Amino acid sequence: MSRIGKKPVAVPAGVTASIDGRILKVKGPKGELTMPLADDIAYAIDAGQIAVTPANETKRARAFWGMQRTLVANLVTGVSDGFTKVLEITGVGYRASVQGKNLKLQLGYSHDVDFPIPEGITIKTPDQTTVEITGSDKQRVGQIASEIRRWRKPEPYKGKGIKYRGEFIFRKEGKKK
Repeated sequence: MSRIGKKPVAVPAGVTASIDGRILKVKGPKGELTMPLADDIAYAIDAGQIAVTPANETKRARAFWGMQRTLVANLVTGVSDGFTKVLEITGVGYRASVQGKNLKLQLGYSHDVDFPIPEGITIKTPDQTTVEITGSDKQRVGQIASEIRRWRKPEPYKGKGIKYRGEFIFRKEGKKK
């Protein structure tokens, strides 16, 4: 039995959920998200809750149960509150700024990195060393944060690079004479 899957997903006020064929649509103040439904899982919407149960007793149905419930919960949270990832830039001369529809990164290369901001994603730079990525789709927010981080991953000696807020960088000792 899935401990996560047993709990129904609460649908807050202002959020509507509907099932059209094999697609779950969730609409709220932050936008509308859709998700294809798995064949081995049964979904039920009633009394402000979305219940996710396995449709049969196969191993695949039990394996998908908790994950599908979490994906539904992410849709509901995304359209009601949204998701945010915060990146921190460490290094002398490393900085970021938003200019129009581009994120301009100066990361020690001979050129500036221009990252186009995709539709549905909001990027803010409260200061030169912090980048906040916000959106309603958790997967897209994480993917964009990962793509930005990939330009200069943190290195273990001085810790220079782009890291997630709260991420621990294992530090190494330098060369000895």
